[in-house]
Amino acid sequence: MALLPEIDKRASARSFTDEAVSEGQLTRILEAGRVAPSAKNRQAWRFVVIQRPDMRRRVQEAAFGQEYVGQAPAVIALCTTNVEYKMPNGQLSYPVDLGIACSFMMLQAVHEDLGTCVVTTFEEQDVKSLLTVPYQMRVVMLLAVGHPADPAARADRLPLDRVVSYDHW
Repeated sequence: MALLPEIDKRASARSFTDEAVSEGQLTRILEAGRVAPSAKNRQAWRFVVIQRPDMRRRVQEAAFGQEYVGQAPAVIALCTTNVEYKMPNGQLSYPVDLGIACSFMMLQAVHEDLGTCVVTTFEEQDVKSLLTVPYQMRVVMLLAVGHPADPAARADRLPLDRVVSYDHW
């Protein structure tokens, strides 16, 4: 199976139809996040699925009114259950771990012919309160998932020779 075409097809959807994401599609997307690698296999995450229209509207408000957040039939809050763990390189693991899990989810969504958009512009405390996320946990990002209303235009990417070097900077 060639994966590069699906990677190339992925684009951020900024509008969604009102067609529901099926339970099977959503389960497979969540499964993709669940099996993603994490630092020392700690799997220090929790994925909170938001589907109720009233909850999505409240998350949209916490996301500074971004319409597509409330429009998406499913929004997944990617949360960490361990804000303290640092990898041996000194970096906190949870932003890396959740970024990988989110990427796996996005690729599965592409495979399901669904659109996604990563949302990092939101009031974390408002989302935590809405979703009853414990005080010591963090909501790192949201992933809006649904059937795109418009074909998502992929943003231009820098050419490979601008972002890759070998053996030195």
